[in-house]
Amino acid sequence: MLIENSEYLIHKQWMRRALELAKIAGDAGEVPVGAVIIDAHGNLIAEGENRKERDQDPTAHAEIIALRAASQSLHNWRLNQCTLYVTLEPCPMCAGAIVQARLGMLVYGVDDTKTGAVRTVTNIPDGAASNHRLRVMGGVLESICREQLQTWFVQRRQKNHRQR
Repeated sequence: MLIENSEYLIHKQWMRRALELAKIAGDAGEVPVGAVIIDAHGNLIAEGENRKERDQDPTAHAEIIALRAASQSLHNWRLNQCTLYVTLEPCPMCAGAIVQARLGMLVYGVDDTKTGAVRTVTNIPDGAASNHRLRVMGGVLESICREQLQTWFVQRRQKNHRQR
């Protein structure tokens, strides 16, 4: 049996919190995505969950909400000492905001094969137009993140089918 290193255990801990936030979003009718940001000392400084439907705001993705809260918490838009944990690979809007925030590290759960803009469909952080490079780790609690999203979409389709 392999013993996981302490850094990976910390990543799993924060991804579990992001999964809890994703569940809250899903229970509220939002696509279940959650995000948390920790500072350089490992302290939680911001959280976010998808709120597009509730807020009627196309920018109300979990990552954007967490980035805004972290910037307010630190009184600084530069988050180069922070780590963002999010259950789903960021979309182009969120990947752009992550670069603009000068985030130190991004940790995400599952690849997004439709709109993933960090590794899967495109790579905004490593693109020629990016003025910042960040560390990226994907696949943390990947199967749990994938299952949460897939289950939510199956239930959503069943509910929509029953309403027809």
